[in-house]
This record gives sequence, structure tokens and C-alpha cells, in this order.
Amino acid sequence: MPKLFYTISEAAQNLDVTCSMLRYWEKEFGLNPHKTEKGTRRYDEKDIKAFRLIYYLVKTKGLTLTGAKRKLRENPGKVIRSEEIVRRLKNVGIELMALVKEFDEMEKLI
Repeated sequence: MPKLFYTISEAAQNLDVTCSMLRYWEKEFGLNPHKTEKGTRRYDEKDIKAFRLIYYLVKTKGLTLTGAKRKLRENPGKVIRSEEIVRRLKNVGIELMALVKEFDEMEKLI
């Protein structure tokens, strides 16, 4: 079951970026995560999805922040679908590599 809220360190670790990178993206893309009375950021699933899209455009596709903003503004649906396809394919690759490892281990036993 997914969590309702993630801390900034959990979100950064999940996306393999730094906390400062998330704060910077918040500012640049106008994201407003929930904050506690003490000012601690709490990211919900919507925030995590937004960060995934930004990561996809900037880190995977190599766009500048300006280019990423433009893509999200012009055709957000296409960006969402593309990011989801790439994420699913990466997960399939990880699963396939795990199967290859299992087969290799089984082969050693035979």
C-alpha cells in the first residue's frame, strides 16, 4: 500500500536525486507540497508523479528546464505516456535480469 506522504529524503532517494534538486524543481516548476507547521515538506503521490515527469524530461531526455517546462505546457499527456512507457520498460528489464540470474544459478545446480 502506498504511503500518503513522503519526506523529502524519501522522495529524493526514490528518484535518485538530491534533496536540494527537489527543492530547486519545486521552485522552478511552481510545485507546492504540503508543509507541516514546522515547515517540513510532505510529498503526496501527485507531487512524486510531477517529479518523475521532470526527472524524465531533464535527466533521461536531456532537456533544459526551459525545454521541460515547454513540453509539459504543450503536451502533458504525451509526456505522461512516454514517461510511463519508459518506466515500465525499465522495470521489465530489471525483471528479465533477475530471471537470467535465477536461470544461471539453477544451471550451476544441474
